[in-house]
Amino acid sequence: MTELKPVKEGKVREVYDTGDSMVIVATDRISAFDHILKNDITKKGSILTKMSKFWFDFTKDIVPNHMLSIDVNDMPEYFQNAKFDGNSMKCQKLNMLPIECIVRGYITGSGWESYQKDGTVCGIRLPEGLKESDKLPKPIYTPTTKAELGLHDEHISFEESIDILEKVHPGRGMEYAEQIRDFTIALYQKCAEYAKSKGIIIADTKFEFGLDNEGNVVLGDEMLTPDSSRFWPLDGYQPGKSQPSFDKQFVRDWLKANPDNDYTLPQEVVEKTVEKYEEAYELLTGAKFQ
Repeated sequence: MTELKPVKEGKVREVYDTGDSMVIVATDRISAFDHILKNDITKKGSILTKMSKFWFDFTKDIVPNHMLSIDVNDMPEYFQNAKFDGNSMKCQKLNMLPIECIVRGYITGSGWESYQKDGTVCGIRLPEGLKESDKLPKPIYTPTTKAELGLHDEHISFEESIDILEKVHPGRGMEYAEQIRDFTIALYQKCAEYAKSKGIIIADTKFEFGLDNEGNVVLGDEMLTPDSSRFWPLDGYQPGKSQPSFDKQFVRDWLKANPDNDYTLPQEVVEKTVEKYEEAYELLTGAKFQ
């Protein structure tokens, strides 16, 4: 059996080229503030993979996605073992677009900090008098660049996203910028409405898109996981303060409160994070995490 090496390693995922497709492995690593923490979060990779599968299936009527299978028996022999079982996804190869598509339905995090300074989020003027964690009148699209590992993504305007896409796909920059913006809003609206019916507020999230061989836009990467989204419990939601969460905000908050942490989490924070990820998965899918 030939050993395969990742062709790309991100903060938490590894990407393998298997010839006619890709295999994306979600590891148990966790990152915060652009650093990979020293602890693994047990089962995290499997939870993220299965949650992405749930959302890909749920939204394929809006936009096609890259998922082919999460069954290791559909993958090369190298992946057919316990190390990869549950946390690996076989995917269509895409030419990824160099934009991170962020959508915000509520005002929180860096958006709240910006709004307090000048009443805007990523250059978008918002109504006066909003409180922290307020629901926005309508979701806003705030794209960013895709930075290399260790660097920060930069907020860009919609017009700047057109320019970036035009450079890599001459003559189609405007078309692709409009498509990914519209898909991002449509995906968020459908999924946020569904999640709310299950007791979870999706405050914000990010999507990534690529092009297939015919130049069609396809949803790629992961989708609506606790790593790429802010999930809040609907029960007890109260604007005017930060909200408890099912996502890695719990980890970020602990790191902020303990600045001399050396990017190492205590075991109780690891266990609490796993619990939150599992609870979010089970609420959203209605299935017990196996």
